[in-house]
Amino acid sequence: MSLAAGLAVLVCAPHLGGCGVVNPGFDSVASTGSLPNGKRLAAVTTADRDCLARAMYFESNRSSEDGLLAVGTVVINRLEAPAYPDSICGVVGQPRQFATGVLRKPMRDRERQKAEQVADAILSGQRHEAVGSAKFFHTAGLRFPYSNMHYVALAGGNAFYEKRPRHDREAPSQAIVRLAQARSPAPAAHVTRVARNGGQTPLAELGPARNICRVAAVDTARQG
Repeated sequence: MSLAAGLAVLVCAPHLGGCGVVNPGFDSVASTGSLPNGKRLAAVTTADRDCLARAMYFESNRSSEDGLLAVGTVVINRLEAPAYPDSICGVVGQPRQFATGVLRKPMRDRERQKAEQVADAILSGQRHEAVGSAKFFHTAGLRFPYSNMHYVALAGGNAFYEKRPRHDREAPSQAIVRLAQARSPAPAAHVTRVARNGGQTPLAELGPARNICRVAAVDTARQG
């Protein structure tokens, strides 16, 4: 099923619409499976979808789908890492990691809808190619004295970086200049991917339609 069709299914929630293929006895505390690092992820819910959209909404230039996707990729990278919580809301809600009030501040409808659309794409397996496995970012233009910051992307007003040993990183000033010069005027043509390292990410393994149905099924089960 195409991504567009999968999103149409989500719009039908909580009635589930075309999601009848989901086992009606779906366990709301089931996990998405074990990662190679041994971490188990909690089942994705509509609350997680909202948390993901909120992180992107409050942390990126909301007119930039490239930037929204980049922030969302960081959220999923943290979700898959052992050192972080096992749910999207847990990751986004960690103290002093994302914007103050990220889980409670109001959002404007038009901009919120764009963030939710990108969240749906991320839950279907899309990622920002340049961000890769990076788990950190800060507002572009800021400078920090740390020696382990290896910059990999600029998007939506943010600079994204990995933490690497000093000998395995580019000088911050050189990296920022290189990334700024390399930016394409049409980033949407090359920023997303479904597979990583020869295999799909855990959230993408279900496929767009099936994962969205699981989101709807879990939420419906929790509502009784």
